[in-house]
Amino acid sequence: MRYQRVEHVAIAVKSLDEVREIFEDKLGLKLDYVETFPQYETKIAMYPVGETCIELLEGTTKTSDPAKWIAQNGESLYHICLEVDDIDAALVELKAKGVRPLNETPIVGHGNSRVAFLDPSMTANILIELTELPTNNAHDAADNSAEKS
Repeated sequence: MRYQRVEHVAIAVKSLDEVREIFEDKLGLKLDYVETFPQYETKIAMYPVGETCIELLEGTTKTSDPAKWIAQNGESLYHICLEVDDIDAALVELKAKGVRPLNETPIVGHGNSRVAFLDPSMTANILIELTELPTNNAHDAADNSAEKS
């Protein structure tokens, strides 16, 4: 398995709008896109910083994973995402090493990427996401639920 880079660092927030103001107006970061995932009850905003991104996650319901995270931990680091060349091969290799995935098969993630999360009990209680980006630019590949801002 070959890791390409830290693709993004995700932060769970109560309000994308409030944190966007901080990131854009105060920190001067440029928003790449906002994407909504009704199936996960989550909305994200992506901010490129060098070769990686900061991803802000807002739960759209009180039962969403980000909302539950915030209720337990407050607004904070949610996960680290590592880009891999071949997510299927990465999952096979990690399983052979005794690392359990939370997703047996990849699911659709940001920008139409293929993603899978690893069981935090296997990774020092750190939620790690693996992503395989589409062959074209992942940010340009976002589906119709994405909105450029």
